Amino acid sequence: MSKLNENVSSIIENIGGAENVVTATHCVTRLRLVLENEELVDVKKLEENDLVKGTFSASGQFQVIIGPGLVEKVYAEFVNQTGTEEVSSEELREITSKKKNVIQRGVRVLADIFIPILPAIVAAGLLMGLNNVLANPGIFYEGKSVLDVHTEWSGFAGIINLISNTAFTFLPALIAFSAAKKFGGNPVLGIVLGLIMVHPELMNAYTFASDPESVDHWNLFGFEIAKVGYQGQVIPVLFAAYLLAALEKSLRKVIPESLQLLAVAPIALIITGIATFTIIGPVTMTGANWITDGILYLFDVSPVLAGAVYGLISPPLVITGMHHLFLGVNLQMAGSLGYVTLWPIGETVTLAQGIAALTMFFLIKNNKKLKSVSLSATVSAWLGITEPAIYGVNLRFRYPFIAVMIGSAIGSAYLSFMDVKATSVGVGGMLSFLSVLPEYWSSYFTGMAITAVITVGLTLLFSKSKIFKSKKMKAEMTEAA
Repeated sequence: MSKLNENVSSIIENIGGAENVVTATHCVTRLRLVLENEELVDVKKLEENDLVKGTFSASGQFQVIIGPGLVEKVYAEFVNQTGTEEVSSEELREITSKKKNVIQRGVRVLADIFIPILPAIVAAGLLMGLNNVLANPGIFYEGKSVLDVHTEWSGFAGIINLISNTAFTFLPALIAFSAAKKFGGNPVLGIVLGLIMVHPELMNAYTFASDPESVDHWNLFGFEIAKVGYQGQVIPVLFAAYLLAALEKSLRKVIPESLQLLAVAPIALIITGIATFTIIGPVTMTGANWITDGILYLFDVSPVLAGAVYGLISPPLVITGMHHLFLGVNLQMAGSLGYVTLWPIGETVTLAQGIAALTMFFLIKNNKKLKSVSLSATVSAWLGITEPAIYGVNLRFRYPFIAVMIGSAIGSAYLSFMDVKATSVGVGGMLSFLSVLPEYWSSYFTGMAITAVITVGLTLLFSKSKIFKSKKMKAEMTEAA
């Protein structure tokens, strides 16, 4: 038996045996398991396993951190030894959602809608950042931009600008596609609905905001319906996509199969389209703008306090999954304002998780495995994946996580005070600055430096405190691997 097989067998034994496994899947770094009884898990022995970098339980799943790449081999052997039926991440979420409350289920729905389209949004943000580097004066040449000095790059910059704007120009189509799929409808009809909401015949939402009196109207049986588009909107699209999916499912139950191809899509689209332009759109767009304006108001009234609170609560929100709520808010801001504030302010957390894990690498004595976990978790966090740092190191010892909360709170307060803005949601970690508008780079790097210094300082200070020096922690930090 190979070493990997032996370690997988040990994992199975220490989670209560194969009979305790209801179902299993994996993500980029973790085995995600639904167990009959989590009390049967021996966490201490499990984390002594060479393959295991940490464990945690969340949202009805017991998750074992393995690491990118290796987790796929471990999962394959795990399934082979347990005989567990393989399920997709979506199917596993459906199983565990039954154990969640209403708020948790709502957050999960939003996450399932937004996460699949995130690569397009992140790519757009990075390309917008690249375009800003080329077009903004004073970055490489005093008083001039790269394009001013090197005019031969103007065509390249134009193409970059076109590509980067596409995701936000057609954002409703991306969201409607993902939402329709999540709500059980035809995702292609979702795309059509999203494109309807940004059709060129409609007045652009940004133009309407500055000149609402010039909008044209449809006369619908005596009612005047404004021909307004929903560029950059999130909430109206979610409601419209839900209605579309609900109508489609209902129609398929009453229309004979022989007529469904001809009748379901046209009827569902015409009803949803009329409802969107008459009720859903006007009402929810107003609500969406209130949310955006409310958040901006809080940061205007007391930017330091607002930034500090956001930085403080962000680390625990990641554990609960509630941080996905802010993804929708960021997309709404990016679409309606052309910039985001919450995302760059919250990026202090990613840096802090990595810097705390790195600090623990130097504090941990003799335990080679834990030192290895700390170092690999640091690299992972600075590449935008913080789970290994959170669950493998920082939460395990508690005080690094507290240091992360305080460090990110102070760093975020500074970034908020300096009114740092980004083009959109970008890639997390070391390359996050590329999505920040270049005129805020100096403030952004300063805020990150503040976060790093405070996080390191507090981690070192707390490590000497008797409050955190339990016998168990001392043993874990000093025992030989």
